[in-house]
Amino acid sequence: MVRAMEYRRLGSSGLKLSEISLGSWLTYGTRVEAEAAKACIRTAYEHGINHFDCAVVYGAEPHQAEEVVGEALREFPRHTYTVTSKVFWKVGPSTYDQGLSRKHLIERVEMSLKAMKLDYIDIYYAHRFDPDTDLEETLRAFDDLVAQGKILYYGFSMWSAAQIERAAAIVDKRNLRRPVVSQPLYNMLDRSIEKEIMPICAREGIGQVVYSPLAQGVLTGKYKPGMPLPEGSRGADPELGKGMQRRYLSDNELLERIQQLRPIAERNGLTMAQLALAWVLRRPEVTSALIGASRPEQVVENVKAAGVKLPEEDLKEIDALLGFAE
Repeated sequence: MVRAMEYRRLGSSGLKLSEISLGSWLTYGTRVEAEAAKACIRTAYEHGINHFDCAVVYGAEPHQAEEVVGEALREFPRHTYTVTSKVFWKVGPSTYDQGLSRKHLIERVEMSLKAMKLDYIDIYYAHRFDPDTDLEETLRAFDDLVAQGKILYYGFSMWSAAQIERAAAIVDKRNLRRPVVSQPLYNMLDRSIEKEIMPICAREGIGQVVYSPLAQGVLTGKYKPGMPLPEGSRGADPELGKGMQRRYLSDNELLERIQQLRPIAERNGLTMAQLALAWVLRRPEVTSALIGASRPEQVVENVKAAGVKLPEEDLKEIDALLGFAE
């Protein structure tokens, strides 16, 4: 039975996002040809995904992924999907080509709108925290961009608990529009947001759209201990695989534990990837899980994780296998 896509409210906002969202990091505008990227986006939309994530720095050149995503989405009615972008990282030689200053934020929004050929962007993120810009300046710039209708909502990615609390205090004190979304790293292997980030964001009405729910593909089970890296995989890529090698692929004990998750997936009628996505979505604080895809069939498989409820005993077994049992 094919489950229909399910949707969750994003924090205290009025947005309802698909439980599975499609991202473009390391894929669209770089490793994946434009036509293949468009096929993935089209398939995602046809399978109920209504949230498409991008960033200024995604692609071989700044704004390149935005161009691909924007072009692919133009065949669909604008009111039926949400599209995002993110700003912070250095994108040029000028001192003004980075950060979260008012100048950089406002100028980059204009460039993002031009690249996507859109009148507005649904969500614009601070891609990281900027220690060189006063936080109130950044929050006021976001507030002004919402007031101007160039963005509808804003949020942040990978901010600390203290940074989130500071932002919440400032917007309350200055009566500014509040951030509605956090985009952190979250998966079975990295649960660091559970202790502080999730409770703080829940209190402040900020939803979670999490990235790397498959731990860069490690949780799909395709990387087996003692076996050659699959040809064409991210781990086998000389550049992309460096960080994975340091964090996951050199740990044969971890890879063996991940293989032991396979029976749990099978008895629930799931692939390993679907199990990992369903695990992330077990938390009500999580609005949506971001997937990447280079082929439409990957999208088709991953969207089947929407609406899956894992039994409590299986969740406990996952914790035990991965070393998180209480």
